[in-house]
Amino acid sequence: MKPMIELNHVTYRYRESEQDSPALDDISLQINEGEWVAIIGHNGSGKSTLAKTINGLLAPEAGEVFVEETLLSEDSVWDIRRKIGMVFQNPDNQFVGSTVEDDVAFGLENQGIPREEMVTRVTDALSRVRMSDFKEREPARLSGGQKQRVAIAGVVALRPKVIILDEATSMLDPEGREEVIATIQEIKEKEKLTVISITHDIDEAANASRIIVMKQGKIVKEGTPDEIFSFGKELVALGLDLPFPEKLKLALAARKISLPQEYMSEERLVDWLWTSLSNK
Repeated sequence: MKPMIELNHVTYRYRESEQDSPALDDISLQINEGEWVAIIGHNGSGKSTLAKTINGLLAPEAGEVFVEETLLSEDSVWDIRRKIGMVFQNPDNQFVGSTVEDDVAFGLENQGIPREEMVTRVTDALSRVRMSDFKEREPARLSGGQKQRVAIAGVVALRPKVIILDEATSMLDPEGREEVIATIQEIKEKEKLTVISITHDIDEAANASRIIVMKQGKIVKEGTPDEIFSFGKELVALGLDLPFPEKLKLALAARKISLPQEYMSEERLVDWLWTSLSNK
């Protein structure tokens, strides 16, 4: 499988920072086409800086970034940004249109898309995020989850190959978070998108095919959700939360109840406990 994104020895340092250590410290990684990769870490770990480096919002002081085997440079940055859509933490900061459909059309107008095709893309994008009935509403009057789905529609209408979610669910309630994640999952499967999720939310990270854990600008762990969550107390030591099943396993272990070491979803853990207790 060919890499969609490749970083080779990337280093970035904020000039105004008082710290000696860089925000990104010799980062090398590959993200394959069609993958969903979650990047997690405590505040200041470098995960959002990494996202901004991938789409050219920040230029590394050392190293190389490739998108579909094209080197990110001053000459290629605009072509590469057309391939990468970003959904940010606060959707209100992304809205520019007076109605939902105007907002989704804004990026298309900037790209000079012909009106007939633009109308088709806006209609299609709103349908994909289940917001067609709200196309004439003011974005400010929507719920948090609805606003974020409109922000996603604005990105989807541009037809990128990669979507970066930069803490895109952190301001939402649990219901809104589930709405947004379900929307991204559905679009990813239909469009064969590559998704990069920058997140504090462990439940969001659990949807990824691969998780990258960052600390002080470095990658410290990498693996499937099962592999990463099985580290348990090590993740807590890194300042990260644990999924509920892992918290429950630690609580049960403290009561001398022996459980499998591998990560288990809530359903698997319930099944295991039911079977184990039934046999006693």
